[in-house]
Amino acid sequence: VMQAAERNYNGIDKWFKSWKDENNEKVTILKIFYAFSGWKHNQKLQDWLLADTDSLQMFYDWTIVLAKNGWNDVYSDFREYENEESDKLATKIYERAVLYARKGA
Repeated sequence: VMQAAERNYNGIDKWFKSWKDENNEKVTILKIFYAFSGWKHNQKLQDWLLADTDSLQMFYDWTIVLAKNGWNDVYSDFREYENEESDKLATKIYERAVLYARKGA
């Protein structure tokens, strides 16, 4: 793994830096994606998505929109496949996540 990472260091470094200035909405979507894919456990996100099935469905819909835009590799940066429709869904998902967190649920 380390040898592969070393060979791709510049690309990996560029990707991490690209997230430095992203807004909270994009970072939240990334965290949801990580939790959903099982790459990073996040109990709060898991609890929210289990309690709010409409948000979970919106997340599914968001991934479908990206797939229609050509996103077919979960290891590629989904931001390259976003459009107005996916942005609207991402905003709704983020707003619902914030609302859920503010309720203290």
